[in-house]
Amino acid sequence: MTITTFDQLGLSQPVLQALDMKGYNEPTPIQAQAIPPVLEGRDLLGIAQTGTGKTAAFMLPSIDRLREADNQTPFKSCRMLVLAPTRELAGQIAQSAKDYGAMAGLKVHSIVGGTSVGKDRNKLHRGTDILVATPGRLLDLIDQKAFKLNAVEILVLDEADQMLDLGFIHALRQINDLVPAERQTLFFSATMPKQIQELVGKYCRNPVKVSVTPAATTAERIDQYLFMVQQDEKQALIEMILKGRHAVPGKQERILVFTRTKHGADRVVKKLRQAGIESNAIHGNKSQPQRQRALDEFKRAKTPILIATDVAARGIDIPGVSHVINYELPNVPEQYVHRIGRTARAGKDGVAIAFCAEDERAYLKDIQKNTDAEFDRLPLPENFRAVVEGVGPTKREQKQRGPRIKPKPKARKQGGTNRSKPQGGNPQSAGGPVENPVKKQGTSKQKHPARKGRPGGRPGGQRPQGAERAEQGGGGRPMRRKRIGGGGQRRG
Repeated sequence: MTITTFDQLGLSQPVLQALDMKGYNEPTPIQAQAIPPVLEGRDLLGIAQTGTGKTAAFMLPSIDRLREADNQTPFKSCRMLVLAPTRELAGQIAQSAKDYGAMAGLKVHSIVGGTSVGKDRNKLHRGTDILVATPGRLLDLIDQKAFKLNAVEILVLDEADQMLDLGFIHALRQINDLVPAERQTLFFSATMPKQIQELVGKYCRNPVKVSVTPAATTAERIDQYLFMVQQDEKQALIEMILKGRHAVPGKQERILVFTRTKHGADRVVKKLRQAGIESNAIHGNKSQPQRQRALDEFKRAKTPILIATDVAARGIDIPGVSHVINYELPNVPEQYVHRIGRTARAGKDGVAIAFCAEDERAYLKDIQKNTDAEFDRLPLPENFRAVVEGVGPTKREQKQRGPRIKPKPKARKQGGTNRSKPQGGNPQSAGGPVENPVKKQGTSKQKHPARKGRPGGRPGGQRPQGAERAEQGGGGRPMRRKRIGGGGQRRG
C-alpha cells in the first residue's frame, strides 16, 4: 500500500490539524516508514540523510503517544527528552515540536549551552512535557539537582553519529543510566557507523530499522562542481564568485560557505569585508546571541552570505540556500554529506561547489569513494594568477622578505652633551681631562676617564683598593674607609 497522505498513518486529529496549518500534505519516505512503528511504541533506528524530514518522523507520533498516555507534567522532569548535538539544531527541533503540538496542549522547552543557567532552572522548575536539550547543559542542571530524568517516557537521539564525533559518548552513557529502563528509545541519524550500531544494541530493545537511502550518499537534486585551486588562490576565487565576476551554475540567493576551523571562518569574513562583501561567521567560539543573530540575518537575507564550521553542518534548516561552497574540504567524508545537505531542501534544487588544493586531494578521493559523489570540473577565471598576485603578498612571501628594520639616526650620537662611551680608548691620549665623564652602568666593564684634579686614569680599568686609592688623592672628594674594629682612620 502506497501512503500518500498523513491521514493514512493513523495520526490524531489535533496533529493533522497542525500539519494542515503548516501546509504539509504528503509524508516523506522516512516519515511514511517510521511513524507507524513509533505509534505502536516500538524502539526505532532511523537512517536518512539530512533534509528528509526526520524531525517530523519522530515528533509527530511521539506527540500522539504523549496525548494518549495523558500523564501529568512531572515536577522538575520531562516526559519526552530529545538530545541534539548543536544549539541550532536543538532550537529548530523545539520550534517544530511547538508547531506540531500546537493543538495538543503540550508544554515544550529547550535548554542549550551559552545561555543563562538560572533562567533554565526557573523555567524547568515545574517540569515540562517535551524537553529538547544539548547534553552538556542538561547534565549541568542535573548536577545542580535542578532537574531529573526519572519521568522520561520517550528518549530521542537526533544526529546520533555527530554526538559521538563531538565527544558526547560519556554524557550519553550517563544520561542512559538516569532515564527509566522502561521507555521508548528512538535513534535518528544521517549515517550509521559501527559505534552507533553498538550503542543501539545497548540502548534499544529489538528496534525497527528504517533506512530510506544508503549511508553517506548525497542528495540527487544537488549539482556538484569542483575547482582545483591553490590554497593562496581560494580567497581571490571566492571574492570573484560572490561579486559575480566569475559565473557559476545556479542563481545566487543565500550562500553557505564551510571552513574546517573557527579561525579560518573568521579570516574569510575579515577578507570578504575588506573586499566590500558583507558576511557573518558562525562557529563554536561565538556566543549564543551572536550565532542566533547571524542565523536570523541569513534567514531574512539581510546578510545572505554565512561562513560556518561543521557546527552548522547539521542544525541549519533554512529554505532558500541556493549554494553551498566548501572553501576547505572536510577531512571526514560523511561530513561532506551534511554540509551540502543544507541546500536542496523541501524539494528544491541546489548547487554545491568544492575548492580543492593539492594538499586536499586525499580528502577529495575519500569523499568520492565513500559518498559516490560525482563532480563536474569548472575552469578558473582567465588571467586568474595575475588577479591573485594583485591581491598582495602571501604570508610566506612576507616571511621570506623578512621584517623591515628602521636604522637609528647617527646624528643622535654626536654633540657636546653626548653621554655615550668615549671614542679613542684612554682619555689621556686625547690630551687632558674629559668633561662629562661616563658613569659606570650595569655590569659593563669600561675604562674610566681621568677625573678632574687627579693625575691620570686608572691602569687596566681597575678600581684602586685601599691605600692605592688614597695615594691618588688630589682635589677630589675625601675617601672614607669602613672602620673595622676601631683600626680604620679617615684620610684626606
